[in-house]
Amino acid sequence: MDTEALRSFVRAAELGQLQHAADELGVTQQAVSKRIAALERELAVRLFTRTARGVELTFDGQAFLPHARTVVAGVERGIAAVRRESRALRIDVLGFRSAQAVILHDYWRAHPETELDVVTLRADDPHVAVAAVRAGDIDASFRSVTDPATLPRDVRMVHVLDFPLELLVGPAHPLASARTLTPAQLRGHRIWVPGIAPRSEWAEFYEELAADLDLPIDGTGPNFGVEVLLETLADSPEVATLVGARDRLVWPATYGLRRIPVERPTIAYPLSLLCRRADPHPGLRAIIDHFRGLATVPAPAWRPSWRGR
Repeated sequence: MDTEALRSFVRAAELGQLQHAADELGVTQQAVSKRIAALERELAVRLFTRTARGVELTFDGQAFLPHARTVVAGVERGIAAVRRESRALRIDVLGFRSAQAVILHDYWRAHPETELDVVTLRADDPHVAVAAVRAGDIDASFRSVTDPATLPRDVRMVHVLDFPLELLVGPAHPLASARTLTPAQLRGHRIWVPGIAPRSEWAEFYEELAADLDLPIDGTGPNFGVEVLLETLADSPEVATLVGARDRLVWPATYGLRRIPVERPTIAYPLSLLCRRADPHPGLRAIIDHFRGLATVPAPAWRPSWRGR
């Protein structure tokens, strides 16, 4: 069934004049008449009777009108959903406590007129995010593909920010009283990052970090969530972990956890954005500029090799 015919029928019924409907739809009265006539032939009923004042619905037209309105409204909602300039910018973040989500929230608070739809894909492999970008399920994703040669031509990866990592320890840990630490001072201390997922960007990040800086990264055990990790750190004199400097972490005051900057070199985690190469969402440029305008990581800094690819 022709949706333009349905739209012409609905507007003529609401306005009571074929000419008024034509003016609103930006077509001729003859075009509206032909559309409605074709609709009547398809339905095998008369929808209007002509009067001196214009047109009036028949009983069949009155019965058909609410259903036609529903169809037209559904089509208009569908069009709005795929027209990037008229819908919210859909961005995937690794987690709602992650630094990327925190910075994105800061941007939105400064620009509350921006329509954002923030989601998190339940996938560790960044190529899942690439597929979602290509399919139009999301406009962009804060993920990194460590081998850009595997990216399809219609998707690009834009580096937006490096953010420093900090050591997070409990009050009984031997490093808890330090104001700053160097990577060399972390050697010999267990750095627990549970649930490092194969094929994830952070798996490669921690593998290179352990090899280059000779750090004991322990990825054993399942990931039971942030709360369990924080509770473990609070009770342990031996376990530490690494967290992003902007990650949003909250714990009870009784835990006494310490976040300690790591310097000389700073451990820098590269943050990239995956998006379509052609016709990106118009709101994306301002987001990229905001992230790139933030403070850079203090030098000297260690970055994974794929940061420069």
